[in-house]
Order: sequence, then structure tokens, then C-alpha cells
Amino acid sequence: MFTMVAMCSLWRTVDRPARSLIRALCVAVAVAGMSYGATAVAAGLPLWFPVALGVLVLAAGSEFLFLGIVVAGGSPTAALLAGLLLNIRHIGYGLAVPEVLGTGRQRARNAHLLNDETVAVALSQRSAGTGRAAYLACGLGIFAAWPAGTLVGGLLGSAVPDPGAFGVDAVFPAVLLTLIMPALRAPRVRRAALAGAGLALLGTPVLPPGVPILLAAVGVVVTIPRQEHR
Repeated sequence: MFTMVAMCSLWRTVDRPARSLIRALCVAVAVAGMSYGATAVAAGLPLWFPVALGVLVLAAGSEFLFLGIVVAGGSPTAALLAGLLLNIRHIGYGLAVPEVLGTGRQRARNAHLLNDETVAVALSQRSAGTGRAAYLACGLGIFAAWPAGTLVGGLLGSAVPDPGAFGVDAVFPAVLLTLIMPALRAPRVRRAALAGAGLALLGTPVLPPGVPILLAAVGVVVTIPRQEHR
């Protein structure tokens, strides 16, 4: 009951465009989760495993990577390390939105909802209060949609189509691009983004998953000029 009241309060705080965005993200996450669950079960994994992984990890990219390595015959250790490498970017995310995470135990709990979508939604808000509400609303929605989609996909098995065939996989980058467009009006932000994107594109064909993202982050940091002393 308390959770329902809290969710309703968060939902009222978030503006209408953010609500529509969060709904779309949760639907896309659920559909992707269905594909993930179906793939995991088809590969011979017990249904509880991808569902539990979805609840405990809550990071679709690293979970798909983990599953791909294990299915291809790689060791669980290698798959775990690859997933951790891919998620190193979350350190930067945490530094970008410290005000929405809270403090103490609340920070540890809210950090579990940290991902590309929740951070982008939070940063798109105009104030820290609405940013925190949007972050939590989006995070809790994804926390429900991803494991639920995984469970449904695992139960339906091969009847679940590849979401890429319907363009669902394009929803996430499209949403993130839309959210960052206003920030790109600033010349220094635009230069940093272009440098990071260029480094990521150059590194993708030759580097392991996750490393191009870190390379892009380095490019962004070294490109942003220091503020001039007044």
C-alpha cells in the first residue's frame, strides 16, 4: 500500500511529457525483456535464472552480453567480467546525478535503478525535485517491466519474435538522443559529444563490448575546456 501511494505521488510530480516518455520506455523494456527471456530458455537455462538476473542486475545490456557469452560456450567468469566492464559507465552516471540518489541507505537503494534511461530522464528535468521524481518513476517502472517481460518471454518461448524485427531496439537510442538534444546547443557540449561519439565508433570494431563507451567518456572529459578564470 505504501509503495502504491509513493508511486502515485511520484507520478503526480512528473510532468506530462515525462510521463509519456516513461510509459514508452517501460513498454519497450518489457518487449525487450520478452526476447531476453525467450532466448535464455531456448538456450537451456532455467526460467528462474534470467528472471532473477533481471531483478538483481537490472541492466539489459550487460545481461544480454552475459547470456550471449554463456550460450556461445564461454565461461561464466568471462561473461561476468564482460558485464561488469560494460557497466563501468554507471560510475559516471552516479557522479552526474548525485542529488537524485539521496544519501545513506536511500542512496544505495536508489542506485539500483541507475541505468541509461533513468539518468537521461532525470537530467531532462528542469529542477532537482522533478528530476528525482522522474528518475524514481522511470526506475521503478523499468524494475517492474524488465523482469515481468523476461518471465512472459520465458513462458512463451519461441513464440516471442525478435524485437529488432519491429524496431523496438531503436527506441532506446532514439529516446536518449531526444533527451540530450537541448544540451547539444552549447558549443562545448557539442564538441565533447562529437569527440566521444567519434572515439566510440572507431573503437567498436576492434575493442571488446563496453570499452568503446569508456573510450568515449575519456574523449568527452579531455574535450570539455576548463572554465576561464575571471
